[in-house]
Amino acid sequence: VNNVVLSQFLGLCPFLGVSKNVKTSAGMGAAVIFVITIASFVTSVIYKGILVNLNLEFLQTIVFILVIAALVQFVEALGVYLPLITTNCAVLGVALTNVQKSYNILESVINGVGTSVGFTIAIVMLAGVREKIEHNDVPYSFQGSPIVLITAGLMAIAFFGFSGLI
Repeated sequence: VNNVVLSQFLGLCPFLGVSKNVKTSAGMGAAVIFVITIASFVTSVIYKGILVNLNLEFLQTIVFILVIAALVQFVEALGVYLPLITTNCAVLGVALTNVQKSYNILESVINGVGTSVGFTIAIVMLAGVREKIEHNDVPYSFQGSPIVLITAGLMAIAFFGFSGLI
């Protein structure tokens, strides 16, 4: 229901850019799961262990950006997804949410896993729909990005419909 892409609108660049086929979307999703989980752990440890103890909480955004960039550079196996994950605001959004909601380290990691799995589900679902749309007769003015944005909007509305159930 609180999907990072469909309700918080974080991570739209890779969501719209990589979701052309299911295979690449699943690869991107796996890379995002790995990076957000590790980033949630590392940023939580740094925030609780260093920034809070030294009263440097005001540096959290800068430190989180540096940590995320270093983690993504460290994981060169991500290949083509490297620039998309480095600039993915969902990674930073999860780290900041963990701090704002005062999550401990375990809660931060669980939130990171849950958020990144939700991102993966959304991107793979959009890729599946885009593969089907490719074979349909779409009016010229809606071809390309417009139909993708309409599809993403309809997905967001569909996910919003589940908000009363949970």
